[in-house]
Amino acid sequence: MTFLVSKKSWFFLLICSTLLSAQPALANQSYKEIDWVELIPDDDLDALMNPPEYLNEIEDGSFEDQISNQLLGALEQATDDRYQQALTSAEVKPEYDQQQIRLPGFIVPVEMNEQQLVTEFFLVPYFGACIHLPPPPPNQIIYVTTKQGVAQQNLYDPSWVDGTLTTTLIENEIAVAAYALTADNIEPYRE
Repeated sequence: MTFLVSKKSWFFLLICSTLLSAQPALANQSYKEIDWVELIPDDDLDALMNPPEYLNEIEDGSFEDQISNQLLGALEQATDDRYQQALTSAEVKPEYDQQQIRLPGFIVPVEMNEQQLVTEFFLVPYFGACIHLPPPPPNQIIYVTTKQGVAQQNLYDPSWVDGTLTTTLIENEIAVAAYALTADNIEPYRE
């Protein structure tokens, strides 16, 4: 799925996800705590941090600023617009393959077991991603599996997830993830 995001919206979401990741926590020392931005390849990050001028011309709240209207023209622009390509990028940082990481994010349930515990979910950097808003770039979505499952929580509440990250492309009807993670531990996010 391709979409346009105004410059202000993207910076807001990027800053929020970075602040969430930057909070101190009592992490298990065997996991490297990372920020969401670290998963974006440098050329994609550069494109996102230097959006095209036409985004400055979109007035907040205007017809063009509404996400549903942005979807209509985004597909045609994505092929030759580096910023739009970065918004849909599935490029990964290969150095994170098979790394044990710790990352906070929001859970978007995909599968549940008989006990109604979430066993597969997307971990995303900000609330509403993949549900109320268009999904973030695939390199900002992690498909998580957990054998023990996690109780369905309030979707507004972030969680810490520890586990082994892989650079694996996963697609389903909700989103496309450029990373996958086998979770060893999931706990509520605390500052």
